[in-house]
Amino acid sequence: MQKNVPLEFIYQVFSLIIAVIIIHGIYVSIIRPGARDVLEQQAMEINSNPNYVPERSTYVVIRDFEQEACFVLMVWAFSLMGYKAWRTREERIMMSKDLVPVGDGISILPEDTREYSRPIQALTDNEQSYLVPRVLLSALDRFRSTRNIQDVSTTVRAICESETDRLDSELALVRYIAWATPSIGFLGTVRGIGQALGQAHQAVQGNIAGVTQSLGVAFNSTFVALLISIVVMFLLHQLQQSQEKLVLDAEAFCDKRLIQNLKS
Repeated sequence: MQKNVPLEFIYQVFSLIIAVIIIHGIYVSIIRPGARDVLEQQAMEINSNPNYVPERSTYVVIRDFEQEACFVLMVWAFSLMGYKAWRTREERIMMSKDLVPVGDGISILPEDTREYSRPIQALTDNEQSYLVPRVLLSALDRFRSTRNIQDVSTTVRAICESETDRLDSELALVRYIAWATPSIGFLGTVRGIGQALGQAHQAVQGNIAGVTQSLGVAFNSTFVALLISIVVMFLLHQLQQSQEKLVLDAEAFCDKRLIQNLKS
């Protein structure tokens, strides 16, 4: 039987492809030509003025392949976290809807649960997959079958805990990107140092241009990778905090709007 490909997986693949296309296009059309022009200009200045001290150029700092790969991963991580943030926002919008219309002083009996379940069941499949509708529907079903308010509270807590674990596991790819980014930077460091050692004989003869350029590759790749990793990790922690707060708010919402109005 043919299985449907998850929509989120398709989004991840296409967001990676788009990130590669955009970043590579920027590098080919802007970054590497700009770095080449800067290096040529600096070479002419050095030849004409021995006391000239070249300034660090952003084009030169980010021009190598390791930095390009780091920026691709950064854009990919941003797109993944943006999708998660949008999903969290939709969850909060769903929480603002009156899914269980219970007035003041009105209690919900086990016989009334089917009636209160209908507004939730009338939602679309996508809306029913959100946390609050799932928790409310499961709580109403459990109250109808057990007539025990404590069982309902336990069910709500269990679903919220499993949701926390699920949201945490879905961020594994972003954590991998945050780990892989400095690793790619260190690969650039190893490559640059290796090239510098391979040109050590030229430095002994007095030509240190190749060695300094290779060492620049080593240090620039590490600098860019660590900077990107710091930004990605900061946004990741902010996203994780908002998701955890969402689950806590959803549990409190269900307790206030449903559990406190149940009467066995």
